[in-house]
Amino acid sequence: MREAQNHIFTTHDGVELLYRHWPATTPAAGPRKAVVMFHRGHEHGGRLAHLPGELDLPDYDFFAWDARGHGLSPGARGDSPSFATSVRDVQTFIEHIAATHAVAVADMAVLAQSVGAVVVSTWAHDYAPQIRCLVLASPAFKVKLYVPFARPGLKLLRAWRGNFFVNSYVKARFLSHDPERIRSFENDPLITRPISVNMLLGLYEAADRVVADAQAIQIPTQLLISGADFVVHRQPQEQFFERLGSLRKEKHILPGFFHDTLGERDRAHALSRARRFILRSFEEPLNRPSLLDADRLGATCAEAEELAAPLPQNSLGDLYWRATRAGLKLGSGLSDGVKLGFETGFDSGSTLDYVYRNTPSGKGALGRLIDQNYLNSIGWRGIRQRKVHAEELLRLAMGKLREAGNGVRIVDIAAGHGRYILESLEGMQHKPDAILLRDYSDINVRDGSALIEQKGLGDIARFVKGDAFDKADLAALDPKPTLAVVSGLYELFGSNQMVGDSLAGLAAAVEEGGYLVYTGQPWHPQLELIARALTSHREGQPWVMRRRSQAEMDQLVAAAGFRKLEQRIDEWGIFSVSLAQRVS
Repeated sequence: MREAQNHIFTTHDGVELLYRHWPATTPAAGPRKAVVMFHRGHEHGGRLAHLPGELDLPDYDFFAWDARGHGLSPGARGDSPSFATSVRDVQTFIEHIAATHAVAVADMAVLAQSVGAVVVSTWAHDYAPQIRCLVLASPAFKVKLYVPFARPGLKLLRAWRGNFFVNSYVKARFLSHDPERIRSFENDPLITRPISVNMLLGLYEAADRVVADAQAIQIPTQLLISGADFVVHRQPQEQFFERLGSLRKEKHILPGFFHDTLGERDRAHALSRARRFILRSFEEPLNRPSLLDADRLGATCAEAEELAAPLPQNSLGDLYWRATRAGLKLGSGLSDGVKLGFETGFDSGSTLDYVYRNTPSGKGALGRLIDQNYLNSIGWRGIRQRKVHAEELLRLAMGKLREAGNGVRIVDIAAGHGRYILESLEGMQHKPDAILLRDYSDINVRDGSALIEQKGLGDIARFVKGDAFDKADLAALDPKPTLAVVSGLYELFGSNQMVGDSLAGLAAAVEEGGYLVYTGQPWHPQLELIARALTSHREGQPWVMRRRSQAEMDQLVAAAGFRKLEQRIDEWGIFSVSLAQRVS
């Protein structure tokens, strides 16, 4: 066995997590390569210590963390602030390895098992990392709880009691046939039996989303399925594999294997396949299929066309959505927010500003209650979190420009009322040199200009009418911006030609070394509700959206001449906000 070195890395919220590093024993002449490993639930990185030797990849560095609440890392045992927090920890860990150990992200393979494989799959879906390949062993997309109605029961109990912990029922003898692995599991003081209900339910919710939308994952992926698994169901693993968007993917069902796939008695059968897949993935340059024409061919194109097609008259679906629309119309007589949506479009700048303010308003107590429920819908909660993330990355970009001695000249090409731009400046010691807010809507220009005056920023900010898709107009912006912002715009338009022209105009305007903050919508659980029941700002037309995977959105940005640096995404995986830099 290789000798491990213990290190720590710091998460985005300041928690120090332990990880193990097994340096390469025969370093390669070229760029360093690494395998980054993620352990099962209840376990820790030390349980993977046999793999650096058994995989027989002497010129690869190996890394394995102890997740929050596991092993030697801090936190309540089996818990994390949220499942999404653990997913973001993966991104931070990968960034740390790249910065500290000089391994490019493109030269990393990721090997993950069980719960770790679900965390990693969610990360692959939400962040679209440019890693070399994925090897997933028995991902716990659906745990066998063996109790009827266990999942809804846990939800009810959590609503009543708040977060609480349940203990794993799994015995070591049902994880592996290897006597040594069984013995070590039973005697390991770092094994964590409890898991929080927040994490367990978060695991289920993320798994449902990722299995349903696995087409968004383009990373070469190998799936190892244990054939006699008492812990997780096989069907979601099969569905995930069939839906994977990867051009290079392979599935292996290992007969007789228990859940601890990488720790089974006959694991050499699994490890030899993983080794071959990793080596083969590194033999060719990193390559991903182009998604620049995904608006005309592919899963999200077909999805949007289906949502735009009318339902058969008087079918059950037609009757359901007609009743839903009627209910919303009735609600608009009481709820100010619903009324505003019908008047200006549920995707309008006026509606978004109302959602940002998040103050229920309506006729009487009933109207305010309806409005509160409306504002608490998952989409609007995601929008408000997107505002928080946009403001965070705006401040980060402004700080980078100041550190480099560059001026801070901001342009937002579709600002709505401009609230998230103007409120991102609150508490900052140094204000930008100039802020130009643009929007196509006269109402937004009027109300945004009033907000500028209300915030006392009239000396540096102005609001003008402009077309966010006019390439030549954007390229001619004067003075040239050093920080461009596009928030909540591209999600409303399915055409990649329009988005590409807009980004090209910004690339011509933004100075080299300047920054772009852009948003995306890789997933939404209410797409049909939005398309069948809500109207857009375009003369009352149905609000039909075509989702863009994070990989597609990032490719459009890269094609325009920007290099992605940072990303944030809400806990539901709906809205992402990214920061990119203009490169030559």
